[in-house]
Amino acid sequence: MKKYFTPNWKINSIYNITAEDLLNHGYRAVIIDLDNTLLAWNQADHTVEMAEWMEEISQAQIKVYILSNNKLQRVARVAEPLKIQYSANAMKPFKKSFKKAVDHLAVPNEEIVVIGDQLMTDVFGANRFGLDSILVRPIASNDIIYTRLNRLLEKIIFKCVGIDRHADWGETLDD
Repeated sequence: MKKYFTPNWKINSIYNITAEDLLNHGYRAVIIDLDNTLLAWNQADHTVEMAEWMEEISQAQIKVYILSNNKLQRVARVAEPLKIQYSANAMKPFKKSFKKAVDHLAVPNEEIVVIGDQLMTDVFGANRFGLDSILVRPIASNDIIYTRLNRLLEKIIFKCVGIDRHADWGETLDD
């Protein structure tokens, strides 16, 4: 169980991850969750912070793919203005959605990292597919109903894998 739910890194926010961090660890592509990773789940449009972070990543020639379990309309509204490739209704952690993202990115698996805020979908899916993962703290302190159920299970899994969910996870990948 531990190998499936343990991320390679834990960090307080996706916005603390720099393009330089990713490149220094050998990553040329990222698969990123949307809700509570890049934006609060109830934020309708992308933020300035998100646009600036995406620009930094793009300038470093790191490929980006948003993989979200949310509805097409929600994901498209955020991703399309920033010209980011995406999949909605992804049904993470199933392998099929990760395969689609990996195929689109067209780089070796060892050069791709998955970034998300949930052990049950993002980390588990990445580990099942053989991808590295970065767990970030959720942006919003509350969740929609189906995510709340995942969070209850996550509390148990955090204990089983030895992650203190209340600890400071650091500001860089090297913390």
